[in-house]
Amino acid sequence: MTAVSPIDWSTTTAAAWRRHRQGLRPIRRLDPVQWQDLQGIERQQAALADNTERFLSGLPANNTLLWGARGTGKSSLVKALLNRYSAAGLRMIEVDRDDLVNLPEIVDEIEEEPYRFVIYCDDLSFEAGESSWKGLKSVLEGSLELPPENVRVYATSNRRHLMPESMADNLKMETHGGEVHPGEAIEEQVSLADRFGLQLSFYAFSQPLYLQTIDALFPEVAGGKAQHRERLHREAIRFATARGIRNGRTAQQFYRQNAGRDFTG
Repeated sequence: MTAVSPIDWSTTTAAAWRRHRQGLRPIRRLDPVQWQDLQGIERQQAALADNTERFLSGLPANNTLLWGARGTGKSSLVKALLNRYSAAGLRMIEVDRDDLVNLPEIVDEIEEEPYRFVIYCDDLSFEAGESSWKGLKSVLEGSLELPPENVRVYATSNRRHLMPESMADNLKMETHGGEVHPGEAIEEQVSLADRFGLQLSFYAFSQPLYLQTIDALFPEVAGGKAQHRERLHREAIRFATARGIRNGRTAQQFYRQNAGRDFTG
C-alpha cells in the first residue's frame, strides 16, 4: 500500500477519502461554481450560509441534509459554499457512502486541526439491510465520545429519510390507547434523518424559474431584442420537455449545448 502523506490544510481546501490508499487525497481541481451563479434556491442558500457562518464562528451549528428532486442544485450549493468560505477557514472532505465506515478514522485525523471541516456525502442513501449508516450516526451525534466541535456533516440525497420506505413498513404501525406508534423499520429510517438538525428541501423548477435560469446563462440574448429572447425560451423549453424535467442541471446542459449559438437568426 502506498504511504499517505499528511495533508497541509493551510494550502489545501478540500480532500477526498480514497479507499485503496486508506487515506485522504488533496483535491486540486475544484468545481469553480460561484455562490452568485446559483438561481432559484435563494431560501436554501440563506439557510445554509447562516448555519455555516455560525459553524465558522464557533457557535452551535447543525449537520445538514439537502434533499429533494434531482438536478435542483443541491451538490452545486455545497461546492459553491466551499468556494465562498474557504478563505474564512472552511475545509471540506468528500466521503462516498461505501466509505462511511472510515469516518471515525477521518475525524480522528482532523479534530486537532485549527480549521472547520465539513464532511461532504453526495447522493447519500441506503438500501434495506445495510448497516454502514450506523457509522454515520456515531459521527453525527457521538457515542461515548462526543463528536469534535470542528466537524459537521453536509449530505445531499434524493430521499428525505435516506432509506427506502415501503408500504409493508407502514402496515406495521400499531395503536396503543388511541395513539399511533410507527413500526421499528420506520423509526429506524426517520431516526437517521433526524440527526440532521437542518434539512433543506429542493423541488423541480417551475417554468418561469427555469427560464429565469436560462436568462442568467444567456445574458446577452436575454438583454437583447424580445424576439431573440423568445426564441431562446422556445428552444430551452423544448430541450427540457425532451428530458422530462426542468431544473438547474437541465439549464446547464442546455447552456453547454448552445453557448455561442446565434439566436438572432
